[in-house]
Amino acid sequence: MRTSWERALPGHGRAVVVTGASGGVGRAAALAFAARGDRVALLARGREGLAAAADEVQRAGGEALAVTVDMADAKAVDDAAQQVADAFGRIDVWVNNAFTGIYAPFTEISPDEFRRVTEVTYLGYVFGTRAALRHMLPRDRGTVVQVGSALAYRGIPLQSAYCGAKHAIQGFNESLRCELLHEGSRVRTTMVQLPAVNTPQFDWVLNRLPGRARPVPPVFQPEVAARAIVHAAGHGRRREYWVGGATAATLLANAVAPGLLDRYLARTGFEAQQDGGRTGPAGPGNLWTPADGPHGRDFGAHGRFDEEAVGGGPQEWASRNRTRVGAGILAGGLGAVMTAGLRRRGRLSRRG
Repeated sequence: MRTSWERALPGHGRAVVVTGASGGVGRAAALAFAARGDRVALLARGREGLAAAADEVQRAGGEALAVTVDMADAKAVDDAAQQVADAFGRIDVWVNNAFTGIYAPFTEISPDEFRRVTEVTYLGYVFGTRAALRHMLPRDRGTVVQVGSALAYRGIPLQSAYCGAKHAIQGFNESLRCELLHEGSRVRTTMVQLPAVNTPQFDWVLNRLPGRARPVPPVFQPEVAARAIVHAAGHGRRREYWVGGATAATLLANAVAPGLLDRYLARTGFEAQQDGGRTGPAGPGNLWTPADGPHGRDFGAHGRFDEEAVGGGPQEWASRNRTRVGAGILAGGLGAVMTAGLRRRGRLSRRG
């Protein structure tokens, strides 16, 4: 059931594009838009996941258009945008969400691998935004939502390529936002900074760690991210949204004590991002092609962390309502993050 603030959002029946829509946060966001009666274009590489996502969108009450595209290919992204505009008549909302990543120390990532992560995760947003603006600016309306992360401000170990891309997206979006404001445009761009989310990405990214990749607790369900994305799409004047108390705590703590976080993450960040032994050998994941075959497979929206993932929290409400996050949230949220990390270290030490 939709909450009152979701029902109050303007513009039901909009034409929405979601990139990376075959799984994870993109899949959940596509379904959230569909539940409002929006027409949803789903962009991704894996045909199996796209087909399943399109079926879910239609069953949720939306109209679906599945488009197979590699977001690192600028021409293909432009063609995909035109296909959406031809089918839906316009593009009202464009959600940039597609990414790939590598779990490994920087020195174990090849130049080609680092370039590929950058091309998909950063340039994919640039190409998607350019394609969206080509259709929005002539109408002088529309909203581009950049799905970001706490890692857009705070880099962590073992994800140098992904963190670099998210930092780049942050700078690019700020520059574009200033240009749109200067022109007096009614086209909006906003960014949603997410916490750790229970998605299948931890089983499909390239991983060179001894253990299986995992999100750093606390972990949120993808529907939490989806609600924030839908809200941002209807309220694009806001510069950005912080989702989850851990995101707020991390961003505020990084602003006042980045050196302390450097040392804390150096001590805890390696163990906190992996759990038990592997179930199989390391592979290329979804870096170059969809995971598990040329057409991929349907991974769905959720990862393997349902038992620990939470479905919301007070910061979700605070972000929507412009509540100022004070010292209490900073101390409480940062304490929760550090406590979770220390507890995890303790469990891993006992296992060893």
